[in-house]
Amino acid sequence: MLFRKKKTFDDYVDEAYDKHIVLLDVRSSEEFKAGHLKNSKNIPLDKIDTIDIKKDQPLYVFCHSGARSTAAVQQLSKMGYTDLINIGGIYRSKKSLQKG
Repeated sequence: MLFRKKKTFDDYVDEAYDKHIVLLDVRSSEEFKAGHLKNSKNIPLDKIDTIDIKKDQPLYVFCHSGARSTAAVQQLSKMGYTDLINIGGIYRSKKSLQKG
């Protein structure tokens, strides 16, 4: 029996960059400005209903620890989004974060 290594947060980020998958950061605007992943899109959880992305666009959803991204994935699914993966919390990332 073969065992696969579980993907890390950064593995998902690299995959998103390679495959043009949207990295959706559902942290607050203030958290996003303090440090975010390159090319990520910020839509805070409390504004997720304002999302303007095609419903079949693959989305990798994350927040700080994984709790808000779990709620966002549930809400997005109810809104008709079909290609969603909750990649958890950015605190697990070893990547350099951009400010502003």
